[in-house]
Amino acid sequence: MVRLQVSIAPAKEASMSVTTPLSAGFMVVQGNRPDELRSLVVSWMRRYPLAPLENEIALVQSNGIAQWLKLALAEDAQDDDNGGCGIAAAIEVQLPGSFMWTLYRRILGSDEIPQTSLLDKTPLTWRLMRLLPALINQPHFEPLQRFLTDDTDLRKRYQLSERLSDLFDQYQVYRADWLEDWAAGLHQLRDGRGQPRPLSTANCWQAELWRALLDDVGAEGMAQSRAGVHRRFIERIGNMTEAPPGLPSRVIVFGISSLPAQALEALAGLAKFSQVLLCVHNPCRHHWTDIVADKDLLRHQYKRQARKTGMPMILDPQALHQHAHPLLAAWGKQGRDYINLLDSHDDPRSYRSSFKDERIDLFSEVEPTNLLNQLQDDILELRPLDETREIWPAIDPLEDRSVRFHIAHSAQREVEVLHDQLLARFSKDPNLRPRDVIVMVPDIDSYAPHIRAVFGQIDREDRRFIPFTLADQGQRGREPLLIAVEHLLKLPDSRFPVSEILDLLDVPALRARFRIQERDLPTLHRWIEGAGIRWGLNAQQRAGLGLPDALEQNSWHFGLRRMLLGYAVGAGTAYDGIEPYDEIGG
Repeated sequence: MVRLQVSIAPAKEASMSVTTPLSAGFMVVQGNRPDELRSLVVSWMRRYPLAPLENEIALVQSNGIAQWLKLALAEDAQDDDNGGCGIAAAIEVQLPGSFMWTLYRRILGSDEIPQTSLLDKTPLTWRLMRLLPALINQPHFEPLQRFLTDDTDLRKRYQLSERLSDLFDQYQVYRADWLEDWAAGLHQLRDGRGQPRPLSTANCWQAELWRALLDDVGAEGMAQSRAGVHRRFIERIGNMTEAPPGLPSRVIVFGISSLPAQALEALAGLAKFSQVLLCVHNPCRHHWTDIVADKDLLRHQYKRQARKTGMPMILDPQALHQHAHPLLAAWGKQGRDYINLLDSHDDPRSYRSSFKDERIDLFSEVEPTNLLNQLQDDILELRPLDETREIWPAIDPLEDRSVRFHIAHSAQREVEVLHDQLLARFSKDPNLRPRDVIVMVPDIDSYAPHIRAVFGQIDREDRRFIPFTLADQGQRGREPLLIAVEHLLKLPDSRFPVSEILDLLDVPALRARFRIQERDLPTLHRWIEGAGIRWGLNAQQRAGLGLPDALEQNSWHFGLRRMLLGYAVGAGTAYDGIEPYDEIGG
């Protein structure tokens, strides 16, 4: 028997669950605190839910940001319109690039636009692998010819093809004008104003290589380039009067530091039929694009943020330090370009009234209590260093630990220091939870083994255990079989340590190949340790590493000979300098 329990929600909660029609439009919310932008997204989704069985579309920069957003959605709702939705479900998280291609196919039709382009990175890599040998002997390709010498195993050619495919993929998104000129036979580059300048002799091979690629893919491939597809998309959606089937009702862009002009144009076109909400992290409440180089390229009439009081209209590059924070001036170029691109599509008057208290600029003022807060407040208010020194008292670095630099000799040591620091923070602040911490690393795949080794060595029942997840790993870092294949390919250059070989036996497919059961692993571990195997294949392999000849002890050959003799004679005497390992006897 199934018992059904029916609950009647209060009027306030019931009214929130009613689906209301969404108004189409392009909306931009800016703020200096990502957590406040996240709260706004959650509140917006709760206040204006989609129809049943309809997925939310969220564009994020990484899986880590997606996880952070989902955690907020899964929190319980609160009476003051804060908190989460109680569950994180029906959310389709995508990267901007894949979403844009799907959008192109929805508007232009799947018959016209294939699922993957011939000029995408992966097919382009193998196409370049095939074309490069015939091209490097032609004029302009001398730099590539020098690089590809002594490439007997084709490793250099593959690495170069992989880098070039990524480069041309970026060109298709960010510098389609360059590719158009190169396709027309012009060795030139256009600047932000559209003014051409000659391409340097050392880089002319890029234009020639792009033309060779276009000749190889033919007219069909040229039509599939991102620049060509985007141009047709903008034209088609601009002429539409009714929304085609399959378009999302709402698209939320969150946690993305920058989008190319193509993506913003596509989202602005989609906003004709769908609701597009962009949450933009802007560290400064004032108009700050004048404090970085090339500001004259971005002058336009509309500026969302007002200029800071007292800021000159024209800044002398030599006097920038007198009017702005140096970190924002040094690191803010990408953010500046993005915010200015947004200004060209933004019309706050069309949507400001939809937000609570008409707040679309969430610049919060928090009383600074430490060095990090002071730094954030200085950037928020666009303070130069002289003004900063006048406002804030001196900081004692022994007491203020909000900004810390640690120097470590290896990635393993970095992670160990991180683990110790996190334990200290959790012990000091009971309100700080592991879910509140995001750790950023330059290459997650290279750090993943060290993270698992340090954070995963502590039992879950231990008070020192810190729960963790790894986000944004490629398949090579996630799939055990691919990891094993990579280890096998590196064996010729390996020292054959016991730990590395035993790690291979943790892969089910590899065990199955040699008919090893999982229950056999403890026995193998015991035998290998008991036979004295530590590292090295044999004396000859060790000599290849620059070690003395005849250094056989504790190698795999040394241990296997002990096992075989022990199997033959049991607990017998040594033979020919070999001590039998008797546990394997019998």
